[in-house]
Amino acid sequence: MKLVWQVLAVVAVGAVGGQGVTAVRDDPWLSLALGGLTVVLSVLVYRWVVGRTERRQVTELAWEGARGSLLRGLVIGLVMFGCVIANIYALGDYEVHGFDAPTGAIGLAGFMAGAAVTEELMFRGLLFRLVERGLGTYIAPALSGVLFGAAHLLNEDATVLGAVAIAIEAGGMLAAAYAATRSLWLPIGLHFGWNFAESGIFGTEVSGNGDTHGLLDASTSGATLITGGEFGPEASVYSMLFGALLTVAFLWPAGRRGNIVPRRRAERVNTLATLAR
Repeated sequence: MKLVWQVLAVVAVGAVGGQGVTAVRDDPWLSLALGGLTVVLSVLVYRWVVGRTERRQVTELAWEGARGSLLRGLVIGLVMFGCVIANIYALGDYEVHGFDAPTGAIGLAGFMAGAAVTEELMFRGLLFRLVERGLGTYIAPALSGVLFGAAHLLNEDATVLGAVAIAIEAGGMLAAAYAATRSLWLPIGLHFGWNFAESGIFGTEVSGNGDTHGLLDASTSGATLITGGEFGPEASVYSMLFGALLTVAFLWPAGRRGNIVPRRRAERVNTLATLAR
């Protein structure tokens, strides 16, 4: 029941906030405001429900060091997607037609912030953290990543390739970022930086969510494995490659800091029993 209450609370805030931002997406300033409100409420609700049900300090969302972790994640996300789009551009499959109105990027910032926070709280803060207790740090990203990728099949222009790519690059990379720091702020910043660069800056589709209007008016063309097709560059082979490299890069300091959780049979049984209840 602890897990049920946690999931219900986080999902409820995320669903209401997401619907609200979507409903006002034509008003960039209102989208930004509602997205920011969703971020604040999601974090507060997570801290409250997890702290109350698990009777502990919610260290994964500690305020100390949050700003620095968010900034580092943001920079990593921006640079990572910049590398992806640079490779697609070098092959002639990404073309910039001009500049778009900056208000589009403003609205997308609110939407992407709300999505990044609610998804990280759900998939890394709850799902990955729970599964890791029984299956260990190396196996848990695979399971949580598969579910994370499958969740994106509900998007407008979703593809199986896109879901597989999300499972590989984001599922592993974001879980490893959490394992490296034992803080959700780094993966939140990384998630937001990646998504905002993809839509708000370079003007490409994000996870099959339809057309976006960022700072650049651009388009992609060419082989689906290179550009990601209708799903967007997240389904590109370059995204999977850089995501896999970052996963390894995050797991290395996680091991040095003693943050790797070994697979324990007893804890795995207890976790499965908790899920069954």
